[in-house]
Amino acid sequence: MDTSQALAALTGLAQESRLAVFRLLVKLGPAGMAATRIAEELGIPSSSLSFHLKELSHAGLISARQESRFIIYSANFEAMNSLLAFLTENCCGGNPCAPSAAKQCSAGATADHTL
Repeated sequence: MDTSQALAALTGLAQESRLAVFRLLVKLGPAGMAATRIAEELGIPSSSLSFHLKELSHAGLISARQESRFIIYSANFEAMNSLLAFLTENCCGGNPCAPSAAKQCSAGATADHTL
């Protein structure tokens, strides 16, 4: 990840509703959730939610797929891990800070991830 990609991702997360959406999608794992359910879960009006989903998508932090008549949104774990790696690249002079610093989330992992 380069600086411009990191800035785009951080800008995408720098709003309360978008951060809440992203955290919810990370928690759900690769299964994701339909926009209508996201709106219900977080209490965000549908008109606002579509704007926030578009912003997160443009930042590369989420992806969408068609399932039947629904669009299912899910977190882009590769982008999330790249952002975390970019932010911690020089942590502690390049030495591992703690065992948990090496832990990465994957799209195939269980749905109990949180940020």
